[in-house]
Amino acid sequence: MSFTTLGLTDAIVRAVTEAGYTAPTPIQAQAIPAVLGGGDLLAGAQTGTGKTAGFTLPMLHRLSTDKQGAALTNKTSKRPIRALVLAPTRELAAQVEENIRTYAKYTNLNSAVIFGGVGIHPQIKLLANGIDILVATPGRLLDHVGQGTVKLDKVEILVLDEADRMLDMGFIHDIKKVLAVLPPKRQNLLFSATFSDEIKALADRLLDNPALIEVARRNSTVEVITQTIHPVDRDKKHPMLSHLIKTNDWHQVLVFTRTKHGANKLVEQLGRDGISAMAIHGNKSQSARTKALAEFKDGSLQVLVATDIAARGIDIDQLPHVVNYDLPNVPEDYVHRIGRTGRAGATGEAVSLVCVDEHQMLKDIEKLIKQTLPREVIPGFEPDPTAKAQPIQLRSGAPGHGNRGGGGRSGGGNRAPGNGGGHANHGGAKPRSPGVAAGGGRGGQPGARGNGGANGGGNGGRPQQRGPRTSSARSGSGER
Repeated sequence: MSFTTLGLTDAIVRAVTEAGYTAPTPIQAQAIPAVLGGGDLLAGAQTGTGKTAGFTLPMLHRLSTDKQGAALTNKTSKRPIRALVLAPTRELAAQVEENIRTYAKYTNLNSAVIFGGVGIHPQIKLLANGIDILVATPGRLLDHVGQGTVKLDKVEILVLDEADRMLDMGFIHDIKKVLAVLPPKRQNLLFSATFSDEIKALADRLLDNPALIEVARRNSTVEVITQTIHPVDRDKKHPMLSHLIKTNDWHQVLVFTRTKHGANKLVEQLGRDGISAMAIHGNKSQSARTKALAEFKDGSLQVLVATDIAARGIDIDQLPHVVNYDLPNVPEDYVHRIGRTGRAGATGEAVSLVCVDEHQMLKDIEKLIKQTLPREVIPGFEPDPTAKAQPIQLRSGAPGHGNRGGGGRSGGGNRAPGNGGGHANHGGAKPRSPGVAAGGGRGGQPGARGNGGANGGGNGGRPQQRGPRTSSARSGSGER
């Protein structure tokens, strides 16, 4: 099967081909025809499967071939927003919009991305020029709605990307507010890495007789990823990590910590061991996050330490190593984390350093993924069999540094690197793998899995639910 046989326009196929992709992934092969049909869609796919292109390509096709819509795009007056994509974090929003630009380069459609944490006035000017496709985080979108600087009454297609993460982060109220200003008649596309009961409940409220696509076993982990648990005492985690990195000569190691404070502390410890490391989390400036990601991607930075939310924007082909320095509080986050390696059929390694305090977390993870993960004790780091578990919150670092919790909208907004808070494009942009929005993999699979969450909660019966990608994170990471 090729992208041509899926019924996409020559202009879109040309852009995809130039990006180096000729065959659609399973999620793309199923999602593209469903979206082209005009109905609502509920799609479940693991990270790295290409789901971003699964909604981006058919969305571009529909917008560029619809005669009535094309008339709006080609007229001299300001073009209205016809498609809205909601994303949980600034990095994910930026990468999704970058993919849209890549595939729209031979069409007349343009796009823009907006998120918080940056000045709103450049975005107001950008939106005033007229945009066909808007990618946004919910908080900043609501800011524009409140100021009357964005109109969503012509939205034809709404995409909720990373819906599971948006729900997890508590964005339901922001999403409801966005849905309230959207036209009731529209196509709704809900994409999620995991297919939880909560996601299905959300779909029941928001979607109208949707097509259902699930290309991976529910809450499953990618089979090409080697998963290993290393039992260790809590105070030996840092020495063990340094040992593993040096002994195995690991490079491009993505390490997850539970808190921002813990991420900063680990970076300092690794630095003292002669291992180059940087941290990304909600308290870091956008320029610092962009710099860390750039150096990690080009290989000059050996270790990137991240919290779950900040990691949503990491998009690296064939990332070899993911380390859970701390197990996540939410079992589903384990699936998201390790899904950043083993993308698009490539092999990857996911290692978890587990102390006695995290045994229950590990049980919850194994219950979710329906498998028992292999244990391997590293010589010299044998855990104390008499050690007693301590409450996680007592040793999670400085108060208020938790990755999740946090309360109201934080100010760090989702802003695309170098976008000045907003970025509009009429094509161009170096082609990438189809739909690689935040974390897409090779083989034309955009699958952006970042963390974030937009809650699509919803109005009963399929209310006006076209909401933008939420970038306002209601979590300590401040992705707004």
